[in-house]
Amino acid sequence: MNTTTSNQPVGNAQLPSLNGVASLTHLGVIKIVGDDAATFIHGQLTQDFSLLDLNSARLAAFCSAKGRMQASFIGFKQGAGEILLICSKDILPATLKRLSMFVMRAKARLSDASDEFALYGLAGDAIKTVAASAQSAWARADFDAYTVVNLYPADQTPRQLCVAPASAPAPAGAVLAPELWLWSEVRSGVATITSPVVEAFVPQMLNYESVGGVNFKKGCYPGQEVVARSQFRGTLKRRAFVAHADVAMAAGDEVFGSDDDSQPVATVVQAAPAPSGGFDAIVSAQLSAMEHGTMHLKTSNGPTLQVLPLPYALLADI
Repeated sequence: MNTTTSNQPVGNAQLPSLNGVASLTHLGVIKIVGDDAATFIHGQLTQDFSLLDLNSARLAAFCSAKGRMQASFIGFKQGAGEILLICSKDILPATLKRLSMFVMRAKARLSDASDEFALYGLAGDAIKTVAASAQSAWARADFDAYTVVNLYPADQTPRQLCVAPASAPAPAGAVLAPELWLWSEVRSGVATITSPVVEAFVPQMLNYESVGGVNFKKGCYPGQEVVARSQFRGTLKRRAFVAHADVAMAAGDEVFGSDDDSQPVATVVQAAPAPSGGFDAIVSAQLSAMEHGTMHLKTSNGPTLQVLPLPYALLADI
């Protein structure tokens, strides 16, 4: 396997431009209000929302009965009886419809609140200072009208998600190109589900158990048995990796080994242009494919993928 031991971007030793405020128009907001808002969504997602406080957010997946991810969220409590879920806008309508089917008698009302909020990515000097006791990823804090959530860094550059009322001015900071923010998302190694990869992966295939996206101590949710079995019975055969190619990549692209065109060994989960050229991507790959040979985009003799080190430790390695 063609790998590198550096944590720096391929061909780009520094990230001087990953600094500022990016408008995240590709994301949307599902709002859940009502006395049962937290308990309802707790029973649907892979993370614990029943004990959620105002100092924390959650990375979570919404799975099918087969444990396959239908959506991923960053969710947090916005006061008593109100939960906000941030997800990719292209899957929001279908996700909202699926979640609404499970409300039944719960005192919870779900709606598309995307027009009520403006979403921003903060990087480098533009981030807000969260309390020293809550510097980890998914820590949450309010600053006047703004709510910020700490994210995983990109090549040691700190990043945050900022949620504000649509009428509020943008946070202070230099303008950061949305394309550069999308690249930083890839470099963080934390994948977001979009339309091309809906129901393609169980959470561990995207390393969600290692980045705070799965709680194995909480109660039932759709697909829980499959997710738990993948974790505790050693049946997981795929993991997410960061990779680079000299050509364009897109979510849903298939990846093949060098000796077999009959069956893909990996799938591109999300990708973005790299500032120094080519594309970087999060790729969910068969572990067996990582042990020998090279991986190629779209065909067995297509462009080679260079696999980079993960920016975090997997749970099994901790």
